Amino acid sequence: MALRILVVDDSSSMRAVIRIALTGAGYEVDEADDGDTAVKLLDGRRIDLIVSDVNMPIMDGLTFIGHVREHPGYRFSPVIMITTESAEEIRMEGKRRGVNVWIVKPFKPVKLLSAIALLTCARV
Repeated sequence: MALRILVVDDSSSMRAVIRIALTGAGYEVDEADDGDTAVKLLDGRRIDLIVSDVNMPIMDGLTFIGHVREHPGYRFSPVIMITTESAEEIRMEGKRRGVNVWIVKPFKPVKLLSAIALLTCARV
């Protein structure tokens, strides 16, 4: 069974780039265009990993990850942030909220795929 990854980004073109990389590597992808929409997808469906942006309207990525970590069914889901934010204080806040990997845009899809492989190797 392919791993299911939730991609959360307000940019449709960025979601497309990530989706193409992930589906090309054999992953299943669900998408949301902001954190609020993504929270509604925490409805019991299988989500093996989350890829999120930080800066989004309605609910930003760090607030969304706070909701993920409070949800019993997703509390331990691995999280990768792909963002333009590189400031150390924001990265540390992400770490405090439970972000496992921080990737700064622009990025190479192979870096994302490598991070996913590292975070899910015990679950494959």
